[in-house]
Amino acid sequence: MISVLTQTDCPELKLINRGKVRDIYDLGEHLLIVTSDRISAFDVIMGEGIPQKGYVLTEISKFWFEQMADLIPNHLISTNVDDFPAITHQYRDQLEGRSMLTKKAQPLPIECIVRGYLSGSGWKEYQSQGSLCSIPLPTGLVQSDKLPETLFTPSTKAELGEHDENISFDKAVELCGKEIAEQVRDISIAIYERARDLAATKGIIIADTKFEFGMMDGQLIWIDEALTPDSSRFWPKDQYQPGGPQPSFDKQFLRDYLETLDWGKKAPAPQLPEEIVRKTGEKYLEALKRLTA
Repeated sequence: MISVLTQTDCPELKLINRGKVRDIYDLGEHLLIVTSDRISAFDVIMGEGIPQKGYVLTEISKFWFEQMADLIPNHLISTNVDDFPAITHQYRDQLEGRSMLTKKAQPLPIECIVRGYLSGSGWKEYQSQGSLCSIPLPTGLVQSDKLPETLFTPSTKAELGEHDENISFDKAVELCGKEIAEQVRDISIAIYERARDLAATKGIIIADTKFEFGMMDGQLIWIDEALTPDSSRFWPKDQYQPGGPQPSFDKQFLRDYLETLDWGKKAPAPQLPEEIVRKTGEKYLEALKRLTA
């Protein structure tokens, strides 16, 4: 089993970003993205790492990047440390099984969110306004219902600790330009719908997901992570019952636990019981096993 790693320490490499989950190093021509076992909820990083989480996210991203390679190029070069520059090999114990050597791209200033089901903040908005991200929906829908059509609902990219904000498609056009905004909308929906259909054959409903894209040599490429339990809602298909929240293979389990606490959803995070840490890890691993079986 890969040991729990909540923070990398690679002093001879140039650390350029430590996000909620990933530590990113600049290797000159390429980036090294190391997926730690950190987990965040409500934009707060928990103190405990989730066993094998970094491994699971890396393997699932690799799986989806390969599945969608004919739809859009992506930034992944290799997940094998032997393929990485020699200077990284001294840190093999931290990198093995949880890192990606990637191409460099200029990230777009928006998050590309695709929703196939009525859940999360979308359900809250629908209850009060009858819409999802200001897109009108039919009356009579219940929590976790499948939406009449797949929706593209972009958002801003918030700084660490801040919350992303939903924006209109017109705002996305303003930020990215009409051609790029239309391109990312169409490709986001195409990736989601293919993934949704494939996952359904493995017993998983992908309720929604979040993509990031960037520009490289004038071409749009898919970057960051790909349809992981961190960036998506994964529900077990055999337990799906619209009308309430669903069991999940993602961090919703952790969010649900945190909702039972008297905690203001601001740092510092509460200490997590061992059972919650263990069960969260098991759910992530189950998602990987089902998808790649």
